[in-house]
Amino acid sequence: MILTARKSTYLFLAFFLTFCLSSCAQDGVQKNILTAADQTNLYLKKLQGKRIAVVANQTSVIQRKEKGDFDKLSLTEKSSIYIHLVDSLLSLNIDIKKVFAPEHGFRGKADAGEVVKNGVDTKTNLPIISLYGKNKKPNKEQLKGIDLIVFDIQDVGARFYTYISTLHYVMEAAAESRIPVIVLDRPNPNGHYIDGPILEKEHKSFVGMHPVPAVYGMTIGEYAKMINGEKWLKNGVKAKLSVIPLKNYTHQSEYSLPIKPSPNLPNDVSINLYPSLCFFEGTNVSAGRGTNMQFQIYGSPFLNHKSKFSYTPVPNDGAKYPKHAHMICYGEDLRNHTKLNTINLDWLIKSYKQNSTKNFFNAFFTKLAGTKKLQKQIEEKVSLKEIKASWKEGLEKFQKVRKQYLIYN
Repeated sequence: MILTARKSTYLFLAFFLTFCLSSCAQDGVQKNILTAADQTNLYLKKLQGKRIAVVANQTSVIQRKEKGDFDKLSLTEKSSIYIHLVDSLLSLNIDIKKVFAPEHGFRGKADAGEVVKNGVDTKTNLPIISLYGKNKKPNKEQLKGIDLIVFDIQDVGARFYTYISTLHYVMEAAAESRIPVIVLDRPNPNGHYIDGPILEKEHKSFVGMHPVPAVYGMTIGEYAKMINGEKWLKNGVKAKLSVIPLKNYTHQSEYSLPIKPSPNLPNDVSINLYPSLCFFEGTNVSAGRGTNMQFQIYGSPFLNHKSKFSYTPVPNDGAKYPKHAHMICYGEDLRNHTKLNTINLDWLIKSYKQNSTKNFFNAFFTKLAGTKKLQKQIEEKVSLKEIKASWKEGLEKFQKVRKQYLIYN
């Protein structure tokens, strides 16, 4: 009897442990992250009966069926998995009056820095108003008759990626016109770390508007809360802001973007390397624009010609006029590099030392860095360790500010 009882106890414990492990797996790795847009039940009622303006691009999608093995699907099958937010809301009889489009346009096809023009969406006949060009902030006439603004754009967590600047101006215009803003939150694929120099206010530009590090470790919804809370909007105005949260997300969550957020960030590797390689945009080194390896390689005609790796940029989608077009660039292939959880300056410093011309940096570098200090440190051959140490105080102060606005662990 005792042996039978013990056996039963052991069987129960084994079953219980199996159940617990299974539950943990389901609660951890196996749970899918749901974007705010995917959770229509959380925001649909807020939109009903109102005249809506949507700030959106090609990433503003809702998943309507399971992805399965996404990489093996045809283009037609991939497109059928998602429906654009605008199309979804129209099908649900939400009264969308217009769409505001950021850099790269509503369909995400314009080059970096290319002026995006106003137009009409051929699929929905909705007016598309560009927020990239002379008009970076919606004006009062454009917001006339709008009751609510919905913002849904995928960010990648780098200060110089301009979607957060568009967010700033949308919130500012909304606050001045007393129009509420709903931000539909999306994961930050670089949300697992914080690093880089803090932007100094004298170097504020559209590629850096706020005193934050180059990599800030926040979702776009959390960032919107910080813009409001820190009173960074003009004259200290505050937007009437609501953030619809993600489900099953933490800042350490692995998240693969289903749609490339801009023409020159084609995959997860490029998105992870972007905060480190984007500094090359302010130098005479190419970061791979004009190839199909954008932000996964770097090179220049002025680097070491004995390099084992070289490429020749040519005009293509997303880079009509790539740096060093039709010239052989010598450099490095980073496509198999391990995932970064810090900004890597090794490649930048190495390129500066190898560069055969005196014109390595251009004026854009200071805008990207947010400070003149980084260029000076590299030119004066300050060690990487010392450069990183000079960021420490600013990063510690930022983390205290950031903590107030976090929605996720």
